[in-house]
Amino acid sequence: MLNSLVYKPNRVVEKQKLVQSSHAPIYYRLPRSKFYVGSYYAIFTVGMISTAVGAYQLIKGKPAGE
Repeated sequence: MLNSLVYKPNRVVEKQKLVQSSHAPIYYRLPRSKFYVGSYYAIFTVGMISTAVGAYQLIKGKPAGE
């Protein structure tokens, strides 16, 4: 039952060769790195824009008539 969790092949040497043979930046060397970095940048951008819009609305304030 636990064989699929316990008896896994050791792929450290393969991944080490993959990472060390590449001349790309370290954050782009692994297979799904571009997806992870792109997702991080997208979430970071949305967060920064939301923060800027919120700060603008706080600075702008409510109109005097309300």
